[in-house]
Amino acid sequence: MKKSILMAAVLATTLLGASIASRAASLVANIDVSTQTMTVSRYGQVLYRWNVSTARRGYFTPRGSYRPQWTARMWYSRKYDNSPMPFSVFFRGGYAIHGTGAVKYLGRPASHGCVRLHTANAATFYSMVKEAGYGNTRIVVTD
Repeated sequence: MKKSILMAAVLATTLLGASIASRAASLVANIDVSTQTMTVSRYGQVLYRWNVSTARRGYFTPRGSYRPQWTARMWYSRKYDNSPMPFSVFFRGGYAIHGTGAVKYLGRPASHGCVRLHTANAATFYSMVKEAGYGNTRIVVTD
């Protein structure tokens, strides 16, 4: 019985072509640091692909797979001169996906480590996270 369940799971994974991370969450944000893009999928279907800015030289954006820890519609960085961070989705300590006014830098490294998005896109992602819930959202940051 266990063998047939395992075989069915392997077959389903193969047929769907879904990663374990994306199957475990209904909402997935894949941040590719090498291309400076964020792809948002719901139930495995790509909905958005946005330019982002991750850490510039001398700073670091953490790699790995995370769930949102907390959100803030408007946050001001205590560490970086009260810089505004609209529609923040914090995924590891002080690291967040958030909106920025520095849109001319999107598509290349520019941040202190956070993942910056156009504010309209950050608002969309923020709303999607609030709707899906932290437990049903996965944030994956890769090179």
